[in-house]
Amino acid sequence: MDDLNVEHRVVPMGRRLTPDDVPSADVLVCTWWETVEWANGLPPDRGVPVHFVQHHEVFDYLPRERCEAVYRLPWRKIVIARWLAEVMTRTYDAKKVELVPNAVDHEIFHAPVRVKNSPVTIGTLYHEASFKGLDVALAALAKVKQRHPEVVILAFGSSPPTGANALPDWVELCVAPPQDTLRALYARCDAWLTTSRTEGFNLMAMEAMACRTPVISTRTGWPAEAVVDGMNGFLCEVDDVGAVVQAVCRIVEMDAAQWAQMSSNAFATVEHATWDASSRLFEAALSRAVSDAGLGSTNTDDLAGV
Repeated sequence: MDDLNVEHRVVPMGRRLTPDDVPSADVLVCTWWETVEWANGLPPDRGVPVHFVQHHEVFDYLPRERCEAVYRLPWRKIVIARWLAEVMTRTYDAKKVELVPNAVDHEIFHAPVRVKNSPVTIGTLYHEASFKGLDVALAALAKVKQRHPEVVILAFGSSPPTGANALPDWVELCVAPPQDTLRALYARCDAWLTTSRTEGFNLMAMEAMACRTPVISTRTGWPAEAVVDGMNGFLCEVDDVGAVVQAVCRIVEMDAAQWAQMSSNAFATVEHATWDASSRLFEAALSRAVSDAGLGSTNTDDLAGV
């Protein structure tokens, strides 16, 4: 927000939001269950409330009843993935749910047509949160290395390992790589491996495909709806180490022509997923929220404040 010419206010940590913190607006967008609680009691002139749902935030470390309660509010919901739309409608009986998927910046994430590496390189995320499934990835990759010792394993993450999460010496780790080097890291890989136990979307999978890298993923988030076995990558069940091993080995063992086609298919999967397109969908959804509330035009240029 610091680089944008828009008014923004920061509420101090530990203090609940008050009406004085929020100016009058057409639309009020909340992006986290707790902010929905805060906004639920604000005056109507602070905007038509919209819940921007980026994950099903019913986690073990959060108060479950309160989290579920915010999803049951009769607010319009904008979701980033189909599975979230299904949860909102089936579990919480939401009546107005619109899908606005995430996208990728193709000026940052791109790669020329390329050939399969020799030796093959597999990329993955280093993240210590349990739901990211690093333990599954390492267990599977260890078995892959037994079959194909020559395979290169590349990982990158935002912070170095702690003592409890030491990496094998056969993993090449890039810590906090600059934004402008991510493209090259993705493009070094013949497959991007993601073994999360849950994901709201999994934007890294989309970024990898934009760099012409097939994706091997557990059946979570956006990959569950975008990855097609043998076409642009492979899908595995959550915690299924054996399936991950098999999928990685198929990448390693396929011939150059098969891999080239899969790489091309991966790029085609996300070629039209642009932030411009997603932004227009998001603006249109906000405008419909205003219109349905009887507050004005559906022309997004008329939105006075968000």
